[in-house]
Amino acid sequence: MKKDIRFSCYPFMREKSSLVDYEIRTDSLTTRIGAVLPTILHDEKGQVVLQDLQVIHPLAYHVNGSVRGKLAITEDDLNWLSARYDFYVSQVKDTIQQFLLPQGVESAARLHICRSEAKKSYRALHKVSEERDIPEILFDFLGLLANIFFVMAVYLNKQHAHSETPFISKSYPMKKKKENNDEI
Repeated sequence: MKKDIRFSCYPFMREKSSLVDYEIRTDSLTTRIGAVLPTILHDEKGQVVLQDLQVIHPLAYHVNGSVRGKLAITEDDLNWLSARYDFYVSQVKDTIQQFLLPQGVESAARLHICRSEAKKSYRALHKVSEERDIPEILFDFLGLLANIFFVMAVYLNKQHAHSETPFISKSYPMKKKKENNDEI
């Protein structure tokens, strides 16, 4: 008897390979990116982020299929993402010189979730790399993706005059700075 596809949410779910976990993780990342979009669709202050997310969104699915299928992330994609990262860093560079709690306006908070999902995807890809060769560009892309979500979140908070909350770790003491910014 033929299996009814209504009972299969993904054809590879029962594979033993870590690849399935990676694909599920990057699917979650792509879904989370989609959940950010409606929070900034009508937000004039977030239009640059919206435009960038509309490019990033399908790229997240391309990074998903680039292990089992054909490599779909290109150097041009990585270079574009890197340039967009540089743009956001130029806008928030003073704010990101410290650890920040992941919070803020709704779209920023959702971008922090995307950042976390990108890191989980990177880690899942590492597990796959223990089983097969993985193109380094996929690691570069996911690492940069996590970082761009962070600076996008800080950028949106800045656009909405929402103050960032610094995080002072009790586990990892930071060097104190003198007034002229020299470490002591």
